[in-house]
Parts: sequence; structure tokens; C-alpha cells
Amino acid sequence: MSQLPLPLGYRAALGREDFLVAPGNEEAVAWLDRWPDWPAPALLLHGPAGCGKSHLAQVFAASSGARVIKGTPGLVLHPPAVLDGVQAVVIDDADRALEAGVAEGSLFHLYNAAKEAGKHLLLTARRPASSWGIRLPDLSSRLHAAPAVAISPPDDAVMAAVLVKMFADRQLRIGTEVIAYLLRHMERSFAAARAVVDAADRLSLAERRAITIPLLKRLLGQSDVL
Repeated sequence: MSQLPLPLGYRAALGREDFLVAPGNEEAVAWLDRWPDWPAPALLLHGPAGCGKSHLAQVFAASSGARVIKGTPGLVLHPPAVLDGVQAVVIDDADRALEAGVAEGSLFHLYNAAKEAGKHLLLTARRPASSWGIRLPDLSSRLHAAPAVAISPPDDAVMAAVLVKMFADRQLRIGTEVIAYLLRHMERSFAAARAVVDAADRLSLAERRAITIPLLKRLLGQSDVL
């Protein structure tokens, strides 16, 4: 059976999972490793759905003790409560929080309070701040001055390495044809890779069958999350 290369580093994430450091996210990882030595009160991570930015934000929160807030349209933030007892705050999907327009003043005051207290904000979003349509000039200027890092979706080589590593962690030997099939049919994200490997492992154990393309066809056809 041919072997696929594994050109990746690995780090513990959230206790049990592996966060995979790859070319598309290594700059973001380096910035998070610099915390709290950031040049501004905020850092922005942006990239398309499934690129791993939310997972990376959770890794940061686990290591820094940051409070995590999910961005929802119209989110209202109360700086004293949000910043109490932590040195950093993650706002995941920050662009969604600003969609209704009512959260701009709230985020502006939180930014100023974090700066005054020597604390930090990590904001994740699908797009860079320049495309958020921010109407409050003071907030816009602050976010544009903050460092921003793009995270790109994993390419075929990275996803292949991710899948091989995850199967190997479960002591499962997988043929290259299985990996090639998954690359063509599954969502291109680390979360989806973890889900499909877990589901394939459970199904193969339940049926006492090897993980093959026919098994994966059934699995992907049945699943509403992969």
C-alpha cells in the first residue's frame, strides 16, 4: 500500500483534538502564539466557512483563558461584564454580529475598554473588516488599524495528510483510493475530516468491515453533516 506524505505539524487542541498547522493557517498560528505581545488591542482572523478559523479561536481560548462569544446579528456587548476576569475575549463570527448595524457602538466601546485595561480581542469573520460595511467611522478606523490575517481552506495535499493522520491515530490503514474518494466528495474542512473519520471508524466496527469506497458511499449518502 502506497504511503502519503505528512508535511504538517501538530499541536494539542481543546484537550483531545489535534489542531493541524498547515500553510494556510501558519501565519495565524504565529500571531496567536505571540499573544499577549500584539501591537494593537485586536487581531482579526478571516476566511471562508470551513477553513478552521473557529477551531483556531477555540485553541487560543483554551491556551489563554479567553472568554468566547458567538457573533449573532444585533449582539450587544457590555464591556465590564465581557472583560471581567479574563485577559482576552474571542468574538467568533464578528461580522455576523454587525450585520444588523446595532452592534457597532457596542463593539466600539468594548474595543476602547479592552485597550484601556491592557486586554485583547480576537475577532473571526468570513471576510476582512473592509467588507463588513461598518458605518461608525471610529470603529472602522480601529479595526482597519488592527492586524488581520487571512486563513485559506486546506488544499488537496493538506486534506490528504489530515485524513491519513486521523485514520492512523485510530490505527486504521487506508488505501490511497479511499483518500482520493473523500477528497472529491467531502466538505473541505478539518471539522468535516474529523467527523467523517469518526463515522467511518464506527460504521466499520459495527459491520466488521474494512473502510472501503462502497462503505464511504453509504456513509456520505446517509450523513447530513459531512
